[in-house]
Amino acid sequence: MEHDPAEISYDEQRYPARPRRLRPRDQMRGGSLRRFASDPRTANGTNPAYVEWLVRQSMLKDADVLGRQLSGQPSMWRNPYARPDARRAIETTDVWFTAYPISLITRPGESFLQALGEDALWRTFERIGITGIHTGPVKRAGGITDWQQTPSVDGHFDRISTQIDPEFGDEAAFRRLADVAESHGGSVIDDIVPGHTGKGADFRLAEMAYKDYPGIYHMVEIQPEDWNLLPDVPEGRDSVNLDADRERELSARGYIIGELQRVIFYTPGVKETNWSATAPVTGTDGVERRWVYLHYFKEGQPSINWLDPTFAGMRLVIGDALHSLGDLGTSALRLDANGFLGVEKSAEGLPAWSEGHPLSQAANHIIAGMVRKVGGFTFQELNLTMEDIRDTAAVGADLSYDFVTRPAYHHALATADTEFLRLALMTSLETGVEPAQLVHGMQNHDELTYELVHWATTHRDDVYPFRHGEISGHDLAALIRAELTEVLTVAADYNLPFTQNGIACTTASLIAATQGKPRLEDITDADVPGIRDAHLLLAKYNAWQPGVFALSGWDLTGALTLPADDVRSLIASGDTRWIERGAHDLLDVAPEATRSAAGMPRARSLYGPLPTQLTDPRSFASGLRSLLRVRREHGIATASQIDVPSVGHPSMLVLVHRLDGGDRRIEDAPLQLTVLNFSAERIDATVRSECLVPRSGVTDAETGEAVARVDDLQSFPLHLGPYQGRFFLLTDPDPEGDAHPVTRTMPIIPRTAG
Repeated sequence: MEHDPAEISYDEQRYPARPRRLRPRDQMRGGSLRRFASDPRTANGTNPAYVEWLVRQSMLKDADVLGRQLSGQPSMWRNPYARPDARRAIETTDVWFTAYPISLITRPGESFLQALGEDALWRTFERIGITGIHTGPVKRAGGITDWQQTPSVDGHFDRISTQIDPEFGDEAAFRRLADVAESHGGSVIDDIVPGHTGKGADFRLAEMAYKDYPGIYHMVEIQPEDWNLLPDVPEGRDSVNLDADRERELSARGYIIGELQRVIFYTPGVKETNWSATAPVTGTDGVERRWVYLHYFKEGQPSINWLDPTFAGMRLVIGDALHSLGDLGTSALRLDANGFLGVEKSAEGLPAWSEGHPLSQAANHIIAGMVRKVGGFTFQELNLTMEDIRDTAAVGADLSYDFVTRPAYHHALATADTEFLRLALMTSLETGVEPAQLVHGMQNHDELTYELVHWATTHRDDVYPFRHGEISGHDLAALIRAELTEVLTVAADYNLPFTQNGIACTTASLIAATQGKPRLEDITDADVPGIRDAHLLLAKYNAWQPGVFALSGWDLTGALTLPADDVRSLIASGDTRWIERGAHDLLDVAPEATRSAAGMPRARSLYGPLPTQLTDPRSFASGLRSLLRVRREHGIATASQIDVPSVGHPSMLVLVHRLDGGDRRIEDAPLQLTVLNFSAERIDATVRSECLVPRSGVTDAETGEAVARVDDLQSFPLHLGPYQGRFFLLTDPDPEGDAHPVTRTMPIIPRTAG
């Protein structure tokens, strides 16, 4: 075909940078079929049978199937999902039992899920006032090495499958649990882990560079010429943690973003950075690769990449959530460690931006929005600053775990001084984190976290009034940690520090330490009433304020920590939390059992099983039943906290609430006061708050007794016994009554000389 010579075609024009003409084979590079003849027992990418075996059990594969089942269905448009609604979640279920699968003692041959689905257990919970069960992680976890599954490295929070772990039951037992809970007006809460997986099928396929599986993780292929930068992987292991020097070198060469803001679970020689290198892995294309991958937590918990072009990580997590909600029948999901979903390189010389990242907020909005879209709700375990909790909660999870005041009320008990607790409560209110947005949990499977991130990081240089002086946020956090450590671990050998995160203890063992018991054998039957009273005080603190109240089997039975020798193999790597996870028997179904079905040793129980406790009006369970009745009758769970006033006695705490159901426009709603004594001493004190209306009556809600009338200084006197907590209601002012006794005038007689 002819054309004007003045018109030069692209084919005729020559440019230095113009690529050479490509053959069809060049255009399909990397896409040609490769055939391998391999031993069918081979466990690498050259064996199609092994690859298919991994795919069949991968979470990403399940997510694709689950997503297609719900896509285009009308049920996906029936529920609002854009905004979190803490009080709607609370109205669904507001008092939770937080289970831990490997620690529950069951009948011989009975699975964990079968035990939770027993009608007798739910009748007992109904008597006490418990309306929800948080199952804890029950899906397969750990890893896969060759053809074998390896055990969990973090209490089943290293999930590798959507399947229920046979150790805990099956899907039929889970569905029955959901049905039995509903028949008793209760709900079931499951877990998802949006930040990481274990080293299961998905991670092994990612190492093999199979399809879009590498997109699930923050993992980078290191070129063979740079393998000398990587540490050797010891025999019997599949990866090894990078030291700080290698982390810097790989960052300098552009492979990784380098140092993060902090190293969670830092342990010299075990975890010194957040990056690990794999051993050489043969891929599905026959190429041998080494990778470096990110893990915020343990080496066996590779972090999920929420902004990979394949969106494979997002698909995996959403699929897992839909399985729990749509297939198993749960009402809500706990988001584990969901504050670490975004990571970005910072300016030269600064740590990478990994906490409070906008991508975390966006990812949480997607997860929580999807859950709300199918009719459920979420709560998050976010141990970051109060601003991070506020901002994430603005669009993400409906509720957040109370890392705001949990270490503070433990400090109040340890020191018999509520000053730091009052500071934490007021700072929370001023920041915009209401207690109604929080899950006030006593003990769960984790350590007593005392990092005090709010004070130690963003606000480290801010100055706060404390103990008649001023102190920086950094020094305040250090002081509180030191005082907690001294009382709970130095003076008591049965509670142990857990890395740099906190203290491994139970609520009962924490209380025993604050009461001066140095060894487990020093805790006698004579000490139980005092421990029980302090335990009920902490229950009142958590239950007599807005929000969800949660407690565990360790709380219900008054379990102490296990002797370290009983779990020596489990704590050998430095994870001391195993001492607080002792086995317990809620219903006395196996009184002779010394271990749970999973092998956890039985913990010493101070209170005994629930049926026995409920026959004794002085027991912990009976006291719990009474305080939860008061909570329920007066709607404190959805109220608004309006004041945390100063107090005249250091051991006293006063919380003022408006019983308005969260609608602050109802200014004439009744007022309620929670008044607590965090000491073992009797105190006479005065309650004063600018929210109190003079001449209002003050009634004890538990006894119905009229105890005082507010005077003209907006105060009233009261008496509190050791570890006593009282729930006061204010009645309308009496315009005719006296706010205080009338004092008769007395003549002043001048003193004469002489």
